[in-house]
Amino acid sequence: MTTAHDKQNLPFSNTNKWDTRQLVTMALMCALSALLSFIEFPLLPGVTFLKYDASAMPALVSGFAFGPAAGLAVGAVSAVIHGILLADFSGAIMNILVVAGFVLPAAFIYRKKRTFKSAVVGLVFSVIGATVMAILGNLVITPLYLGVPFDAVVAMILPILTPFNLIKAVLNGILTLIVYKSVSNLITPKKKQVKGR
Repeated sequence: MTTAHDKQNLPFSNTNKWDTRQLVTMALMCALSALLSFIEFPLLPGVTFLKYDASAMPALVSGFAFGPAAGLAVGAVSAVIHGILLADFSGAIMNILVVAGFVLPAAFIYRKKRTFKSAVVGLVFSVIGATVMAILGNLVITPLYLGVPFDAVVAMILPILTPFNLIKAVLNGILTLIVYKSVSNLITPKKKQVKGR
């Protein structure tokens, strides 16, 4: 049995304060991501139906800070909020797929080794992952929910879908590096606080 005296002498103190702080931070990231999802603009000349937004950036910042599950949760909640507000069920599914492809690779790699090099390597895989998930989502969701012929979607893969999603993912990756470097000391917990050493 652990006595009160023993607890005072334990090297680590777990008061669950960070858990609450983490949840609050994630909620703020969800709100920021949802807000950014409405700030859109085209990336490719003549392709106005595909628009860039930075909503995946707060999700990956959360993934770097708190782990892959947290990042995915932030991205998914933001996608659902955006989908509900616009009554766009298919868009919400598409956004969840893309944010999973973007957040998970980098967050998993960075969790193993928390260095700038690991973050960059992870983002390379995330750019590829987000692009692949966007193409797969378009191949399934666009014909099924939007009525666009499958052959028409296939014809857009190389000239439109691939370059757009690569550029979008690269921009979000660069933004993530800039923002996370700026705020990491504020939102990342000190996991080991040793007293008297």
